[in-house]
Amino acid sequence: MKALAAAALLLGTPALAQQPEAKPLEPGRENLAIPYEKYTLPNGMEVILSVDRKLPVVAVNIWYHVGAYDEQPGRTGFAHLFEHMMFQGSKHVPDDVHIGLLEQAGASDLNGTTSFDRTNYYETVPSNLLETALWLESDRMGFLLDALTQKKLETQQEVVKNERRQGVETAPYGEAQEKAWQALFPAPHPYSGNVIGSMKDLNAATVDDVKAFFRTWYAPANATLAIVGDFDVAKTKALVEKYFGTLPSGPKPQRPVVAPVKHTKEVVIRHDEKVATLPLLSMAWLTAPYLKPGDATADILATALGTGRASRLYRRLVLDKQLAQSVEAVQQSQGAQSVFSIEAVARPGVTTDALQKEIDAVLDEVRKDGITQEEIVRARTRFDTRHLAGLQAVGGSGSKSDTLQSYNQFVGEPSYVAQDLARYQEVTAAQVKQFATDVLRPDARVTLHAVPSKAAPSSGSGKEAR
Repeated sequence: MKALAAAALLLGTPALAQQPEAKPLEPGRENLAIPYEKYTLPNGMEVILSVDRKLPVVAVNIWYHVGAYDEQPGRTGFAHLFEHMMFQGSKHVPDDVHIGLLEQAGASDLNGTTSFDRTNYYETVPSNLLETALWLESDRMGFLLDALTQKKLETQQEVVKNERRQGVETAPYGEAQEKAWQALFPAPHPYSGNVIGSMKDLNAATVDDVKAFFRTWYAPANATLAIVGDFDVAKTKALVEKYFGTLPSGPKPQRPVVAPVKHTKEVVIRHDEKVATLPLLSMAWLTAPYLKPGDATADILATALGTGRASRLYRRLVLDKQLAQSVEAVQQSQGAQSVFSIEAVARPGVTTDALQKEIDAVLDEVRKDGITQEEIVRARTRFDTRHLAGLQAVGGSGSKSDTLQSYNQFVGEPSYVAQDLARYQEVTAAQVKQFATDVLRPDARVTLHAVPSKAAPSSGSGKEAR
């Protein structure tokens, strides 16, 4: 779901009301457990340490448990704006040198990202320069506001607005996919807004607004620091205490609790596409939250339908009938509610109606007959490979440090990879068939027809949204 994902940016998840029950590890999978130590500083900041001596490097990865989910109406985009502000300098770090100092220290995998549920900052440095990375992260956690100015805010407002122009307003299908996402999660649901925010809200942000947001959400009690790699545990604990233990912190802020969204009638969106030159059809359904029952089933079905040349939709739409340039199916797992989507780009001369007819035919086959055991095994192998490949690196997106952080936030257990992969082993063909029947109903979806201006608009049924 590339375009839909682009519209929503990196989606996150709200705090879990109930954590999944930890299951015993399968025989032979005990070695998937990641060794770690977790403790909490007196100011409330969590620390996760995991030694990995494959290479003489250390990953520093901080998650602030705040994202677009926590923003107030009329103040969207603050979490993402802060991702930018955190690189602009702090009390003891001159303006715009944070990245340069790390690069001079030989840092790699250096970045920050924002989602609906968290904002993270990470870098991987040579082991002997771990203290430099910790000092830089602690200074912007404790002393960013000392260096915050109106000029810095205005500069980053313009940077983020330009990102929005490139990622949404002038991107192929960008505005169409934003409409579809907002139809899935109507306002005032926290998922309704784009992570990057609206132009109106970005323009309205003031220095006082930004300072209040920082004081509430960027406190040590709302952060988790993961350190993974080749380091001395005792010395590292002392450095963590030196640089982070002395920072004051208030209570951990409370996150909003929102009722699930339910669609009982199809929403059809017809969008006059101004950027892309080929029609796009997108169907999306609301599904089970991340790691909850049904989430792994959706992953398996999405893989069988739209991942790789052997997938059902690719074979039918791209290879056999040659109706689509591309097609994919994705379960975009989120903490409050996930999104299962199917997206196809038509070949020249093909209408979105023709694509919808063929996709619905494939879904009807799955509702009637399910999928094969071979398809389930292929999907399981794919998830195993993807998860385990990411653990080879200590830092960066999807790495060991990121994995520890993710599981810690969503289930409270950093080393949860074996239990996560075990979910896919439990998925059966009968469960997939039931999921397609009960969840992927035509009356529960948002269907988007994004048709370029020169093409004839597609017809649709159900409740229309423009």
